[in-house]
Amino acid sequence: EVHLVESGGGSVQAGGSLRLSCATSGFPFDDYAIGWFRQAPGKEREAVSNIKHGEITTYYAESVKGRFTVSSDGNKNTVYLQMNSLKPEDTARYCCAAGVLPGSRVHNWYIDIYYDYWGQETQVSVSS
Repeated sequence: EVHLVESGGGSVQAGGSLRLSCATSGFPFDDYAIGWFRQAPGKEREAVSNIKHGEITTYYAESVKGRFTVSSDGNKNTVYLQMNSLKPEDTARYCCAAGVLPGSRVHNWYIDIYYDYWGQETQVSVSS
């Protein structure tokens, strides 16, 4: 059975940091890309970042580049999203997802329909 369990959300002031974790099980970790998505109230779901363990290239939304860093631990089958210099506009529910993306990740990492498994979301709230 596949599981993706997020943790690490919370409330911080602008400029603060949080680290989200996505602990996975039930599928071959090295074969799946892991994406982070977020959804703010009244807005559509947005792709934030993507990583595939063992591959060098990672991807980020323009809105988080230079502030967020995604990483993975193959021993723990866990992906992390380090979020620094948080802004009020980063407030959203965040979740991780796993998928075997078709073709090159550069063209599809941000497309949610390509992800097969989803976690349960964790809330991130940033106050000004």
